[in-house]
Amino acid sequence: MLTQRGDRFWTYEESLRFFGVELGRIMSVMKLSSGGLFVQSPAELTPELKATLDDLGEVRFVAPASKLHGHLYMEQYRAAYPNAELLAAPGLPARRSDLRFDHLLGDTPDPRWGTDIDQVAVVGHRWLTEIAYFHRPSRTLILGDVGFHIGERSPLKTRLVARALRIYQRIGPPIEFRLTIENEDSFRRSIRDVLAWDFDRVVPGHGEILETGGKRAVLEGYDWLFE
Repeated sequence: MLTQRGDRFWTYEESLRFFGVELGRIMSVMKLSSGGLFVQSPAELTPELKATLDDLGEVRFVAPASKLHGHLYMEQYRAAYPNAELLAAPGLPARRSDLRFDHLLGDTPDPRWGTDIDQVAVVGHRWLTEIAYFHRPSRTLILGDVGFHIGERSPLKTRLVARALRIYQRIGPPIEFRLTIENEDSFRRSIRDVLAWDFDRVVPGHGEILETGGKRAVLEGYDWLFE
């Protein structure tokens, strides 16, 4: 149900089809020093998943990557965990007016999770700001749509589309995202902030988890930004 990847860090992978292409999506679960759980990009809260989470600890925070990525099923976590706080990426409160959010995410982590998790607001895109996360105990970088990683284990159709979008066996955003970056200097500074973290593992928004060598892979995936 959950796969432990490192110190107090687990992932859960589920299917996601977009225009007929299987992309997959990944939920990350981090156990904080306080004992509570920080859930990023929540998956559908099935009875089996809830039981597994409950065995790990109390869900305290539920966070997305952006207004487009990782907000599905948040209402299920609100219903199941009334004391949990829902965190919003920029633009998400307007998109999910059906939800009450407790905190708006930005560059500065809240002290309640900041000991374990750092964050950066990746800015400069025309219409999307994404929150990248770094889990210190497991040295894991967690991305959303700025970090696809489609590999050879993906279905043939997915691999073909990934080649066209320039995300096959590379960590980074699809070509259409790159073409709609409005302020490249700001976007570059955000990615430099991400690269300043001491991460080794990378959990992408879609695709295959990279267990080691993550910093070099991100740098190579963003070579177009640093030319």
